[in-house]
Amino acid sequence: MFYDYAKVHVKGGDGGNGIVAWRREKYVPMGGPAGGDGGNGGSIILEADNNLRTLIDFRYNTHYKADKGKHGQGSSMHGSSAEDKILKVPVGTVVRDAETEQILADLTAAGQRVVVAKGGRGGRGNTHFVSSTHRAPTLAENGDAGEERWITLELKLLADVGLVGFPNVGKSTIISHVSAAKPKIADYHFTTIVPNLGMVKVDEGRSFVMADIPGLIEGAAEGAGLGHRFLRHTERTKVLVHVLDISGSEGRNPLEDFAIVNQELERYNPKLIKRPMVIAANKTDIMGEEDYLARLKEELPEYEVFPISAATGEGLKPLVYRLAELVEQTELEVEEVTPTDEVKVTKAVEDEVKFEIEQDEFGVYVVSGAEIERQWRRTNFVNEDAVSRFLQIVEAMGVVKALRDMGCQDGDTVRIKDVEFDFVD
Repeated sequence: MFYDYAKVHVKGGDGGNGIVAWRREKYVPMGGPAGGDGGNGGSIILEADNNLRTLIDFRYNTHYKADKGKHGQGSSMHGSSAEDKILKVPVGTVVRDAETEQILADLTAAGQRVVVAKGGRGGRGNTHFVSSTHRAPTLAENGDAGEERWITLELKLLADVGLVGFPNVGKSTIISHVSAAKPKIADYHFTTIVPNLGMVKVDEGRSFVMADIPGLIEGAAEGAGLGHRFLRHTERTKVLVHVLDISGSEGRNPLEDFAIVNQELERYNPKLIKRPMVIAANKTDIMGEEDYLARLKEELPEYEVFPISAATGEGLKPLVYRLAELVEQTELEVEEVTPTDEVKVTKAVEDEVKFEIEQDEFGVYVVSGAEIERQWRRTNFVNEDAVSRFLQIVEAMGVVKALRDMGCQDGDTVRIKDVEFDFVD
Protein backbone atom coordinates (compact mmCIF):
# COMPACT_ATOMS: atom_id res chain seq x y z
CA MET A 1 0.00 0.00 0.00
CA PHE A 2 1.08 3.57 -0.71
CA TYR A 3 0.83 6.03 2.17
CA ASP A 4 2.03 9.60 1.73
CA TYR A 5 0.96 11.04 5.10
CA ALA A 6 1.46 10.04 8.72
CA LYS A 7 1.15 11.61 12.16
CA VAL A 8 3.39 10.16 14.86
CA HIS A 9 4.42 10.88 18.43
CA VAL A 10 8.16 10.92 19.18
CA LYS A 11 9.91 11.11 22.56
CA GLY A 12 13.59 11.29 23.33
CA GLY A 13 14.89 9.17 26.18
CA ASP A 14 15.24 10.69 29.65
CA GLY A 15 18.74 11.34 30.95
CA GLY A 16 20.03 9.11 33.73
CA ASN A 17 20.37 10.48 37.27
CA GLY A 18 23.67 11.51 38.83
CA ILE A 19 24.31 9.97 42.24
CA VAL A 20 25.81 10.82 45.61
CA ALA A 21 28.74 8.51 46.43
CA TRP A 22 32.05 8.60 48.29
CA ARG A 23 35.47 7.14 47.87
CA ARG A 24 35.79 4.02 49.98
CA GLU A 25 39.40 2.98 49.83
CA LYS A 26 41.75 1.47 52.35
CA TYR A 27 44.03 4.05 53.96
CA VAL A 28 41.85 6.91 52.66
CA PRO A 29 39.74 7.69 55.71
CA MET A 30 38.47 11.04 54.40
CA GLY A 31 37.62 10.00 50.85
CA GLY A 32 35.95 12.75 48.85
CA PRO A 33 32.84 12.66 46.64
CA ALA A 34 32.81 10.04 43.86
CA GLY A 35 29.30 10.08 42.42
CA GLY A 36 29.17 9.50 38.67
CA ASP A 37 27.04 11.38 36.14
CA GLY A 38 23.98 9.91 34.48
CA GLY A 39 24.13 9.05 30.78
CA ASN A 40 22.29 11.04 28.12
CA GLY A 41 18.99 9.73 26.76
CA GLY A 42 18.75 8.63 23.15
CA SER A 43 17.35 10.97 20.49
CA ILE A 44 14.78 10.22 17.79
CA ILE A 45 16.35 10.82 14.37
CA LEU A 46 14.70 10.63 10.94
CA GLU A 47 16.91 9.55 8.03
CA ALA A 48 16.02 9.73 4.34
CA ASP A 49 16.36 6.38 2.56
CA ASN A 50 16.28 5.85 -1.21
CA ASN A 51 14.94 2.32 -0.79
CA LEU A 52 11.62 3.47 0.68
CA ARG A 53 8.68 4.70 -1.39
CA THR A 54 5.90 4.96 1.17
CA LEU A 55 5.19 5.92 4.80
CA ILE A 56 3.28 2.70 5.44
CA ASP A 57 5.52 1.72 8.40
CA PHE A 58 4.16 4.73 10.31
CA ARG A 59 0.58 3.73 9.59
CA TYR A 60 0.59 0.92 12.14
CA ASN A 61 3.05 2.28 14.71
CA THR A 62 2.46 5.88 15.71
CA HIS A 63 4.52 6.10 18.94
CA TYR A 64 8.31 6.03 19.05
CA LYS A 65 10.36 6.36 22.22
CA ALA A 66 14.13 6.30 22.63
CA ASP A 67 15.84 4.55 25.55
CA LYS A 68 16.81 6.26 28.79
CA GLY A 69 20.38 6.96 29.86
CA LYS A 70 21.80 4.83 32.65
CA HIS A 71 22.22 6.23 36.16
CA GLY A 72 25.65 7.18 37.45
CA GLN A 73 27.56 4.84 39.76
CA GLY A 74 30.10 5.06 42.55
CA SER A 75 33.85 5.45 42.03
CA SER A 76 33.07 8.33 39.63
CA MET A 77 31.71 5.91 37.05
CA HIS A 78 29.34 7.60 34.61
CA GLY A 79 26.21 5.89 33.36
CA SER A 80 26.22 4.94 29.69
CA SER A 81 24.30 7.05 27.21
CA ALA A 82 21.46 5.43 25.30
CA GLU A 83 21.70 4.84 21.58
CA ASP A 84 19.72 7.07 19.27
CA LYS A 85 16.66 5.58 17.58
CA ILE A 86 16.90 6.11 13.81
CA LEU A 87 13.68 5.97 11.80
CA LYS A 88 13.94 5.58 8.02
CA VAL A 89 11.68 7.68 5.81
CA PRO A 90 11.47 8.01 2.00
CA VAL A 91 13.48 10.68 0.24
CA GLY A 92 11.15 13.63 -0.33
CA THR A 93 9.58 13.57 3.15
CA VAL A 94 8.60 16.91 4.70
CA VAL A 95 8.58 16.93 8.51
CA ARG A 96 6.35 19.36 10.43
CA ASP A 97 5.53 20.03 14.05
CA ALA A 98 1.92 18.86 14.31
CA GLU A 99 0.92 21.59 16.76
CA THR A 100 2.46 24.65 15.07
CA GLU A 101 2.66 23.24 11.50
CA GLN A 102 6.20 24.64 11.35
CA ILE A 103 8.40 22.85 8.82
CA LEU A 104 11.18 21.13 10.74
CA ALA A 105 12.97 19.52 7.82
CA ASP A 106 12.69 18.73 4.13
CA LEU A 107 14.62 15.53 3.48
CA THR A 108 15.43 15.67 -0.23
CA ALA A 109 18.63 13.60 -0.38
CA ALA A 110 19.49 10.08 0.75
CA GLY A 111 21.29 10.04 4.08
CA GLN A 112 19.95 13.39 5.28
CA ARG A 113 19.05 13.31 8.96
CA VAL A 114 17.06 15.44 11.36
CA VAL A 115 16.76 15.20 15.15
CA VAL A 116 13.04 15.51 15.91
CA ALA A 117 13.16 14.68 19.64
CA LYS A 118 16.40 15.24 21.52
CA GLY A 119 17.31 12.96 24.41
CA GLY A 120 17.58 14.42 27.90
CA ARG A 121 20.92 15.38 29.37
CA GLY A 122 22.25 13.13 32.13
CA GLY A 123 22.26 14.53 35.68
CA ARG A 124 25.52 15.44 37.39
CA GLY A 125 26.93 13.46 40.31
CA ASN A 126 28.04 15.05 43.57
CA THR A 127 31.63 15.45 42.32
CA HIS A 128 30.43 18.52 40.36
CA PHE A 129 29.27 20.40 43.46
CA VAL A 130 32.56 20.54 45.36
CA SER A 131 33.66 24.06 46.29
CA SER A 132 36.18 25.67 48.62
CA THR A 133 33.48 25.96 51.28
CA HIS A 134 31.60 22.77 50.53
CA ARG A 135 34.05 19.88 50.43
CA ALA A 136 31.52 17.07 50.89
CA PRO A 137 28.38 17.88 48.85
CA THR A 138 25.46 15.53 49.41
CA LEU A 139 23.45 16.49 46.35
CA ALA A 140 23.27 15.29 42.77
CA GLU A 141 21.07 16.11 39.80
CA ASN A 142 18.34 14.07 38.18
CA GLY A 143 18.52 13.70 34.41
CA ASP A 144 16.52 15.96 32.10
CA ALA A 145 13.40 14.67 30.39
CA GLY A 146 13.69 13.85 26.71
CA GLU A 147 11.86 16.12 24.29
CA GLU A 148 8.53 14.91 22.97
CA ARG A 149 6.15 16.15 20.29
CA TRP A 150 3.67 15.08 17.66
CA ILE A 151 5.02 15.43 14.14
CA THR A 152 3.49 14.98 10.70
CA LEU A 153 5.27 13.34 7.77
CA GLU A 154 4.26 14.30 4.23
CA LEU A 155 5.78 12.53 1.26
CA LYS A 156 6.27 14.58 -1.91
CA LEU A 157 7.33 12.25 -4.70
CA LEU A 158 10.64 13.01 -6.37
CA ALA A 159 9.99 12.42 -10.06
CA ASP A 160 11.33 13.87 -13.29
CA VAL A 161 7.99 13.88 -15.12
CA GLY A 162 4.49 14.21 -13.67
CA LEU A 163 1.30 13.29 -15.53
CA VAL A 164 -1.58 15.60 -14.62
CA GLY A 165 -5.14 15.90 -15.82
CA PHE A 166 -8.76 15.11 -15.08
CA PRO A 167 -9.75 11.62 -13.95
CA ASN A 168 -10.08 8.90 -16.62
CA VAL A 169 -8.07 10.67 -19.30
CA GLY A 170 -5.50 7.86 -19.62
CA LYS A 171 -2.62 8.78 -17.31
CA SER A 172 -2.32 5.31 -15.82
CA THR A 173 -2.47 3.68 -19.25
CA ILE A 174 0.40 5.89 -20.45
CA ILE A 175 2.68 5.01 -17.52
CA SER A 176 1.86 1.32 -17.90
CA HIS A 177 2.99 1.44 -21.55
CA VAL A 178 6.22 3.40 -21.15
CA SER A 179 7.49 1.87 -17.88
CA ALA A 180 7.31 -1.30 -15.82
CA ALA A 181 4.71 0.22 -13.47
CA LYS A 182 1.50 -1.80 -13.20
CA PRO A 183 -1.20 0.57 -11.95
CA LYS A 184 -4.80 -0.47 -11.54
CA ILE A 185 -6.67 0.55 -14.70
CA ALA A 186 -10.42 0.58 -15.21
CA ASP A 187 -12.95 2.58 -17.20
CA TYR A 188 -14.32 4.68 -14.35
CA HIS A 189 -13.29 7.84 -12.52
CA PHE A 190 -10.78 7.75 -9.69
CA THR A 191 -9.43 4.31 -10.49
CA THR A 192 -6.10 5.79 -9.41
CA ILE A 193 -6.27 7.08 -5.85
CA VAL A 194 -2.52 6.99 -5.10
CA PRO A 195 0.43 8.16 -7.23
CA ASN A 196 2.28 5.56 -9.28
CA LEU A 197 5.99 5.76 -10.07
CA GLY A 198 7.67 4.19 -13.07
CA MET A 199 11.18 4.21 -14.53
CA VAL A 200 11.09 5.08 -18.23
CA LYS A 201 14.08 3.75 -20.20
CA VAL A 202 14.76 5.80 -23.34
CA ASP A 203 18.11 4.62 -24.70
CA GLU A 204 21.12 2.89 -23.25
CA GLY A 205 22.10 4.99 -20.23
CA ARG A 206 19.11 7.36 -20.58
CA SER A 207 16.10 7.11 -18.33
CA PHE A 208 13.81 9.20 -16.16
CA VAL A 209 11.23 8.69 -13.43
CA MET A 210 7.58 9.32 -14.30
CA ALA A 211 4.78 9.84 -11.77
CA ASP A 212 1.10 9.28 -12.49
CA ILE A 213 -0.62 11.89 -10.31
CA PRO A 214 -4.22 10.90 -9.47
CA GLY A 215 -6.91 12.86 -11.33
CA LEU A 216 -7.48 16.45 -10.29
CA ILE A 217 -10.89 18.08 -10.12
CA GLU A 218 -12.06 21.68 -10.01
CA GLY A 219 -11.42 23.11 -6.55
CA ALA A 220 -8.45 20.81 -5.87
CA ALA A 221 -6.29 23.74 -4.74
CA GLU A 222 -8.80 24.38 -1.94
CA GLY A 223 -8.67 20.73 -0.96
CA ALA A 224 -11.71 19.47 -2.87
CA GLY A 225 -11.63 15.70 -3.02
CA LEU A 226 -8.05 14.79 -2.16
CA GLY A 227 -6.75 17.87 -3.96
CA HIS A 228 -3.94 18.90 -1.64
CA ARG A 229 -2.79 15.32 -1.19
CA PHE A 230 -2.49 14.94 -4.97
CA LEU A 231 -1.18 18.39 -5.84
CA ARG A 232 1.80 18.27 -3.51
CA HIS A 233 3.29 15.47 -5.60
CA THR A 234 3.61 17.87 -8.52
CA GLU A 235 5.94 20.18 -6.58
CA ARG A 236 9.00 17.94 -7.06
CA THR A 237 8.59 17.20 -10.77
CA LYS A 238 10.80 18.86 -13.39
CA VAL A 239 8.40 18.50 -16.32
CA LEU A 240 4.62 18.26 -16.41
CA VAL A 241 2.61 16.37 -19.02
CA HIS A 242 -0.97 17.58 -19.27
CA VAL A 243 -3.00 14.58 -20.47
CA LEU A 244 -6.23 15.50 -22.26
CA ASP A 245 -9.04 13.35 -23.62
CA ILE A 246 -9.56 14.80 -27.10
CA SER A 247 -12.12 12.20 -28.16
CA GLY A 248 -14.96 13.98 -26.39
CA SER A 249 -16.14 10.53 -25.29
CA GLU A 250 -17.47 11.85 -21.99
CA GLY A 251 -18.92 15.03 -23.39
CA ARG A 252 -16.09 17.14 -22.01
CA ASN A 253 -14.24 19.93 -23.75
CA PRO A 254 -10.46 19.31 -23.49
CA LEU A 255 -9.71 23.03 -23.82
CA GLU A 256 -11.87 23.75 -20.79
CA ASP A 257 -10.26 20.85 -18.90
CA PHE A 258 -6.82 22.24 -19.71
CA ALA A 259 -7.74 25.68 -18.35
CA ILE A 260 -9.30 24.27 -15.16
CA VAL A 261 -6.37 22.00 -14.25
CA ASN A 262 -3.80 24.71 -14.98
CA GLN A 263 -5.78 27.10 -12.82
CA GLU A 264 -5.72 24.61 -9.94
CA LEU A 265 -1.97 24.14 -10.33
CA GLU A 266 -1.37 27.88 -10.25
CA ARG A 267 -3.63 28.44 -7.26
CA TYR A 268 -1.86 25.71 -5.31
CA ASN A 269 1.66 26.92 -6.19
CA PRO A 270 2.30 29.65 -8.81
CA LYS A 271 5.69 28.13 -9.59
CA LEU A 272 4.07 24.98 -11.01
CA ILE A 273 2.58 26.76 -14.00
CA LYS A 274 6.05 27.99 -14.97
CA ARG A 275 7.46 24.45 -15.25
CA PRO A 276 8.08 23.01 -18.72
CA MET A 277 4.77 21.48 -19.85
CA VAL A 278 3.70 19.51 -22.91
CA ILE A 279 0.25 18.29 -23.88
CA ALA A 280 -0.50 14.63 -24.48
CA ALA A 281 -3.64 14.62 -26.65
CA ASN A 282 -4.92 11.15 -25.81
CA LYS A 283 -7.55 8.82 -27.30
CA THR A 284 -6.84 9.67 -30.95
CA ASP A 285 -8.04 6.15 -31.79
CA ILE A 286 -11.65 7.08 -30.92
CA MET A 287 -11.82 10.64 -32.17
CA GLY A 288 -15.32 12.14 -32.33
CA GLU A 289 -16.78 14.54 -34.82
CA GLU A 290 -15.28 17.62 -33.14
CA ASP A 291 -11.64 18.14 -34.19
CA TYR A 292 -10.27 19.06 -30.78
CA LEU A 293 -6.71 18.27 -31.87
CA ALA A 294 -6.69 21.06 -34.45
CA ARG A 295 -8.28 23.45 -31.95
CA LEU A 296 -5.62 22.62 -29.33
CA LYS A 297 -2.80 23.43 -31.72
CA GLU A 298 -4.55 26.58 -32.87
CA GLU A 299 -5.55 27.98 -29.47
CA LEU A 300 -2.50 26.84 -27.48
CA PRO A 301 0.43 27.54 -29.83
CA GLU A 302 2.85 28.03 -26.92
CA TYR A 303 2.58 24.33 -25.95
CA GLU A 304 3.92 21.28 -27.76
CA VAL A 305 1.01 18.93 -28.52
CA PHE A 306 1.65 15.20 -28.96
CA PRO A 307 -1.26 13.19 -30.42
CA ILE A 308 -1.23 9.76 -28.79
CA SER A 309 -3.33 6.71 -28.13
CA ALA A 310 -2.40 5.29 -24.75
CA ALA A 311 -4.55 2.24 -25.47
CA THR A 312 -2.64 1.24 -28.64
CA GLY A 313 0.70 2.88 -27.84
CA GLU A 314 0.60 5.05 -30.94
CA GLY A 315 2.57 8.30 -30.64
CA LEU A 316 4.14 7.46 -27.28
CA LYS A 317 7.72 7.12 -28.57
CA PRO A 318 8.07 10.76 -29.79
CA LEU A 319 6.53 11.94 -26.51
CA VAL A 320 9.00 9.91 -24.42
CA TYR A 321 12.03 11.17 -26.36
CA ARG A 322 10.90 14.79 -26.04
CA LEU A 323 10.34 14.35 -22.30
CA ALA A 324 13.86 12.93 -21.93
CA GLU A 325 15.28 16.04 -23.63
CA LEU A 326 13.28 18.37 -21.38
CA VAL A 327 14.34 16.50 -18.24
CA GLU A 328 18.00 16.80 -19.23
CA GLN A 329 17.59 20.53 -19.93
CA THR A 330 15.67 21.39 -16.76
CA GLU A 331 17.07 22.01 -13.32
CA LEU A 332 14.49 21.82 -10.53
CA GLU A 333 14.88 24.36 -7.77
CA VAL A 334 13.90 22.65 -4.54
CA GLU A 335 13.59 24.90 -1.52
CA GLU A 336 15.34 22.87 1.13
CA VAL A 337 14.81 23.54 4.80
CA THR A 338 17.83 21.49 5.86
CA PRO A 339 21.07 22.90 4.46
CA THR A 340 23.28 20.29 6.12
CA ASP A 341 23.30 16.52 6.45
CA GLU A 342 21.99 16.71 10.01
CA VAL A 343 20.03 19.49 11.65
CA LYS A 344 18.61 19.81 15.14
CA VAL A 345 15.15 21.24 15.56
CA THR A 346 15.06 21.67 19.31
CA LYS A 347 13.50 24.86 20.63
CA ALA A 348 15.90 27.74 21.19
CA VAL A 349 16.44 28.50 24.88
CA GLU A 350 16.34 32.24 24.30
CA ASP A 351 12.81 31.92 22.89
CA GLU A 352 11.55 30.15 26.01
CA VAL A 353 9.91 32.04 28.86
CA LYS A 354 11.96 31.48 32.02
CA PHE A 355 8.92 31.57 34.24
CA GLU A 356 5.33 32.77 34.53
CA ILE A 357 3.25 33.28 37.68
CA GLU A 358 -0.50 32.95 37.93
CA GLN A 359 -2.81 32.88 40.93
CA ASP A 360 -5.42 30.11 40.87
CA GLU A 361 -8.94 30.20 42.28
CA PHE A 362 -7.66 29.10 45.72
CA GLY A 363 -5.14 31.93 45.96
CA VAL A 364 -2.14 29.66 45.29
CA TYR A 365 0.67 31.25 43.30
CA VAL A 366 1.51 28.83 40.49
CA VAL A 367 4.98 29.24 38.96
CA SER A 368 5.64 27.65 35.56
CA GLY A 369 8.01 27.95 32.62
CA ALA A 370 10.46 25.87 30.62
CA GLU A 371 13.63 26.80 32.51
CA ILE A 372 12.17 26.54 35.99
CA GLU A 373 10.54 23.21 35.17
CA ARG A 374 13.90 21.97 33.88
CA GLN A 375 15.53 22.89 37.20
CA TRP A 376 12.62 21.29 39.05
CA ARG A 377 13.16 18.00 37.25
CA ARG A 378 16.88 18.01 38.01
CA THR A 379 16.19 18.34 41.75
CA ASN A 380 15.88 15.39 44.12
CA PHE A 381 13.35 16.77 46.62
CA VAL A 382 14.12 14.03 49.14
CA ASN A 383 17.56 15.58 49.58
CA GLU A 384 17.62 18.74 51.74
CA ASP A 385 20.77 20.11 50.11
CA ALA A 386 19.24 19.63 46.67
CA VAL A 387 16.07 21.46 47.74
CA SER A 388 18.15 24.30 49.18
CA ARG A 389 20.05 24.61 45.89
CA PHE A 390 16.78 24.63 43.92
CA LEU A 391 15.44 27.49 46.04
CA GLN A 392 18.66 29.44 45.49
CA ILE A 393 18.25 28.99 41.72
CA VAL A 394 14.61 30.12 41.95
CA GLU A 395 15.63 33.28 43.79
CA ALA A 396 18.46 33.98 41.35
CA MET A 397 15.98 33.74 38.45
CA GLY A 398 13.94 36.55 40.03
CA VAL A 399 10.95 34.44 41.05
CA VAL A 400 10.94 35.66 44.67
CA LYS A 401 11.01 39.30 43.58
CA ALA A 402 8.21 38.68 41.08
CA LEU A 403 6.10 36.98 43.78
CA ARG A 404 6.70 39.91 46.11
CA ASP A 405 5.66 42.36 43.38
CA MET A 406 2.43 40.40 42.88
CA GLY A 407 1.56 40.81 46.56
CA CYS A 408 2.64 37.41 47.85
CA GLN A 409 3.07 37.53 51.64
CA ASP A 410 4.55 35.34 54.36
CA GLY A 411 2.61 32.12 54.68
CA ASP A 412 1.08 32.20 51.18
CA THR A 413 1.34 28.99 49.19
CA VAL A 414 3.55 28.79 46.11
CA ARG A 415 3.36 25.78 43.78
CA ILE A 416 6.00 24.70 41.27
CA LYS A 417 4.87 21.61 39.33
CA ASP A 418 3.49 19.33 42.08
CA VAL A 419 5.59 20.71 44.97
CA GLU A 420 4.16 23.38 47.27
CA PHE A 421 6.14 25.81 49.42
CA ASP A 422 5.21 28.38 52.08
CA PHE A 423 6.42 31.80 51.02
CA VAL A 424 8.86 33.37 53.49
CA ASP A 425 10.00 36.87 52.61
